[in-house]
Amino acid sequence: MTTADYARARRLLARRDPVLRDLMRAHGACGLARSQHTNPFKALVRAIMSQQLSVKAAATIAARFEALFGGRFPTPVQVDAVSDARLRGVGLSYQKIGYLRDLCRRIQDGSLRLKAIGKMSDETAIEALTQVKGIGRWTAEMFLMFRLHRPDILPLGDLGIVKAVQRNYGFRGIPTADRVVKIGENWRPFRSVACWYLWASLKNAPLKDS
Repeated sequence: MTTADYARARRLLARRDPVLRDLMRAHGACGLARSQHTNPFKALVRAIMSQQLSVKAAATIAARFEALFGGRFPTPVQVDAVSDARLRGVGLSYQKIGYLRDLCRRIQDGSLRLKAIGKMSDETAIEALTQVKGIGRWTAEMFLMFRLHRPDILPLGDLGIVKAVQRNYGFRGIPTADRVVKIGENWRPFRSVACWYLWASLKNAPLKDS
């Protein structure tokens, strides 16, 4: 998405949804672009690392991980060359090490072509990414939103989105996925932008619903 696309999204969302109009007034310009990882491999590695961890803990592990490679983010080949023991030493669990190994293997053997994902439809890209161990639909959706800047992603498995809809739209209980989808119809084709403002309303980051 370009700067003009974000401006168009704000105008459309403000016109269609008074709740979002108020959130946009409160939080200013959409911050999706500022969160982008320019390296798709790095984005997926960071996504795997951060699963079920606080932002602070994930950042600590990420810094230790990069320190193994002289402070630069490694390639899949370089990650594969590091022993499990050294990866455990930076704070990664054996399970996450397995996920990283599978990601690296798929990139190296060509079964996951990161450059090609940018040309796929949303659902096709999600299907390709979720073939990797440890990458579920939520992680794939975050990749599409923050790496590929896909404008119309609605991550129903994100706890923050569900809570923000409950709070901002006046639900007494947790809204069902169907209710969130129905509300989100007014946000098309910019549901990703709407979600950023919902997260902002909680002063929170994306959070997978366990």
